[in-house]
Amino acid sequence: MLQRRLVCWIDELPPGTMKLVDTGKFGVGVYNVGGQLYAIANHCSHEGAPLCLGLIGGTNESVPAEPGRLRRVRDGQIVRCPWHNWEFDVTTGRNVADPRRRVRTYRVDVADGKVFVSA
Repeated sequence: MLQRRLVCWIDELPPGTMKLVDTGKFGVGVYNVGGQLYAIANHCSHEGAPLCLGLIGGTNESVPAEPGRLRRVRDGQIVRCPWHNWEFDVTTGRNVADPRRRVRTYRVDVADGKVFVSA
């Protein structure tokens, strides 16, 4: 059963940051991506690494009109697993290389200036 847990005050989670919440089996990372809040399980679906301890950034994708050229995309919304560098989009939980692989996402809400996660 999901429980609504206090994460922090909204001003303690500015864009580009993450707070790790000790809840559930593995914990939950709550991310602020451009002013929008998202939460994912602190558990990589590959081999169980503490995913939210990985670096947050963007990823590269090919430019269809220019073979061999890459561009940086989704800055601030991709977390990279600290064990094997698997990349997950914190806004959807999907793996960048294989969207069928994913990590669990959770509902985040703000009330009276406080951030809550239901996990």
